[in-house]
Amino acid sequence: MLIAITAVVCGLILLVWSADRFVTGAASVARHFGMPPLLIGMVIVGFGTSAPEMVVSALASVQGNPGIALGNAYGSNITNIGLILGLTALISPIAVQSRVLRKELPLLMVVTLLAAWQLYDGELSRIDALVLLLAFAALMGWSIRQGLQRKRDHLAVEVDEVMDVHPLPLRPAVIMLLLGLVLLIVSSRVLVWGAVDIAQTFGVSDLIIGLTVIAVGTSLPELASSLVATRNGDHDIALGNVLGSNLFNTLAVVGIAGSIHPLAVGPEVFNRDLLVMSLLTLSLFVIGFGFRGAGTGRINRVEGGLLLAAYVAYTLYLIRSMLG
Repeated sequence: MLIAITAVVCGLILLVWSADRFVTGAASVARHFGMPPLLIGMVIVGFGTSAPEMVVSALASVQGNPGIALGNAYGSNITNIGLILGLTALISPIAVQSRVLRKELPLLMVVTLLAAWQLYDGELSRIDALVLLLAFAALMGWSIRQGLQRKRDHLAVEVDEVMDVHPLPLRPAVIMLLLGLVLLIVSSRVLVWGAVDIAQTFGVSDLIIGLTVIAVGTSLPELASSLVATRNGDHDIALGNVLGSNLFNTLAVVGIAGSIHPLAVGPEVFNRDLLVMSLLTLSLFVIGFGFRGAGTGRINRVEGGLLLAAYVAYTLYLIRSMLG
């Protein structure tokens, strides 16, 4: 038991460290080869911050633990909106100035509804997973097109400024990228093993473990980067981290896991977890899109507090169900 707990703690620490190195290395390599800042912000950073969820869910699916695979993806989405954006907005209200991010908000809502429709029958089949991966490919095509248009979107300006502050030569960037990728895989394997062992020892479902411990752990890169971005006034990067991660989680993470092994989905996933995820996504769309005028969305401290309160209430409910 002690070994399993140690594996989870060490796995999470190594996962966060390796994810940060992976994102930094990938973004620096992309910049050396002339990739536009907007494309780096939308694709490279989005993929990098979701890499922990991707690897963990894929390994869990291979090992026959669908609860961890789904719980990790959907739990991370809930954590990203409720905990990360809620906490970030409490510290400093988030102004949504990027036109691209305002396009991604309704897109995330549509993707969330697609996930709900697929899981209504209690199963994620390989055909469902293929649909998610095709939608993800379409999203990547759209993102690349947006990024290559070279419009001076506010997100591109913020990404460019951040990378100017922390320039990295090509060779160290490649080493950092490869090292981060290898350690991502190793740490994910250790984390999944420890989490499954703990769940079996306490008789807790792997879904609950995926929704709580693993979801929070794999979302730590987004939390760290969003808090740093907000502290530096880079609000669009803070929101972009969450939107990109949630899109990747819902489409790529679940799609990859489902294509490896079809996932049986308990009714609680649809009636509880997907419902909470959908309501939080809808709330984010309403408060972040900018319906209140001026074409600029804003998540103020009150709204951030409500998002955080919703996350705390959901987590307490999960803990209660786990103990009961």
